[in-house]
Amino acid sequence: MIHVLVRDATSEDAARLRELERQSDLAAHWSESDYVALFAQDAPARCVLVASAGTGLQGFAVARCSPDQWEIENVVVSVDARRQGIATGLMRGLLSRARAAAVTSVLLEVRESNLAARRLYEGLGFSVQGRRKGYYRQPDEDALLLCFLVANL
Repeated sequence: MIHVLVRDATSEDAARLRELERQSDLAAHWSESDYVALFAQDAPARCVLVASAGTGLQGFAVARCSPDQWEIENVVVSVDARRQGIATGLMRGLLSRARAAAVTSVLLEVRESNLAARRLYEGLGFSVQGRRKGYYRQPDEDALLLCFLVANL
């Protein structure tokens, strides 16, 4: 494990977020304008965190925020920096901010075959709440719906 610094993302990070996302086959793939829009003044409320470890940004996480519930939309770690605690740091940062915002739960969807991500989420206290048949494309796959109850923090 290496030391991971997690901070709020800024508009200056948008290009690097897209660059990191393009490295991951399993990430939600967004357009350049989607990343820029994350930081627009009229954008839906989101928590966007980035993680630095060693040289530069190595990962990010995006959660859509409503008053009672957050939904994690994307978590990406650089291919070269995986298995070093970066995703864990990002997720703990999101969960900590969710608790501070007094939300009741945090939701996410994950590919059924993404065992590494499922282990991470379940290790943090997420539990499977359901399944969305054929949710993902290329390849076609079910999504597992996971939920974290913030009161568990």
